[in-house]
Amino acid sequence: MATFGIAGATLDFDVRDEPGAPAVVALHGLTSSRRRETLMRLDIASRVEGIRLLRYDARGHGRSGGTTDPADYRWPALARDLLGLLDHVLPGERVHGVGPSMGAGTLLHAALADPGRFASLTLMLPPTAWETRRARARDYERSALAVEAAGIGALDAGADDADLPPAARGRPRTEPDVRADLLPAILRGAAATDLPAPEELERITVPVQILAWTVDPGHPESTAQTLRERLPAAGLSIAATPDDVVWWSRLLAARLRRWESLDPTVDGPADVREAPRGRPRRERTGVSPWRGRWFDSG
Repeated sequence: MATFGIAGATLDFDVRDEPGAPAVVALHGLTSSRRRETLMRLDIASRVEGIRLLRYDARGHGRSGGTTDPADYRWPALARDLLGLLDHVLPGERVHGVGPSMGAGTLLHAALADPGRFASLTLMLPPTAWETRRARARDYERSALAVEAAGIGALDAGADDADLPPAARGRPRTEPDVRADLLPAILRGAAATDLPAPEELERITVPVQILAWTVDPGHPESTAQTLRERLPAAGLSIAATPDDVVWWSRLLAARLRRWESLDPTVDGPADVREAPRGRPRRERTGVSPWRGRWFDSG
């Protein structure tokens, strides 16, 4: 473990080094951390071999410190943290970014702020955005008030399995991995932020892989579809079952090989495939029991 100080926070991070291998930075979601992502089996980059992997806890999360200013937890601010950490750990290198939800929002803002920094983006579970963000923002504000009144226990971190998205069922119950005194500010920061405007997304020209799942109001398919349509070089896969999510690490590994030009024929599992905008695609023999839908724009 190591730490890096930046703008009122100390970011806790670790690096899995493999000399000469592609560099990957892995982020996490709101109220989560490296440890919690591992428990929830969403740390897909950790299961990919042959990469140099940088993982860190966002400010106010896990082992990292933070402030009580909600503005510090908006995604553009978290993007500045990310870029500062990359300058410290991987100076001058292009990296592949991987992150769910809040991590996906952070990556998009960082890619716009420093277009030359990223070789690719893997956006997992894109969160509510634009029109759907407004209702979510009200939920975050209510949660912040509840935490201030009754403590972190006021949040129900573990919904019943039947209430989870179908692809998320069977995962262990986990609690928020944040400091209680910082949680209201973190939630208010989330309420006051959004993904970049759709027209801004068209400036992100690096390859993008979007990994979503079905029936999740906090991470709706509508956000993932808009990202696929607006990002110039984006593909989208939508998981329908827990088994589909298991293959996300393999999808990431396949795409990294392709993006690094080590094996440009590798395109990931594709038992079921729908082509975007009505274009026909050649069928391939899949290598997984993939039961979700695969969209690929290039």
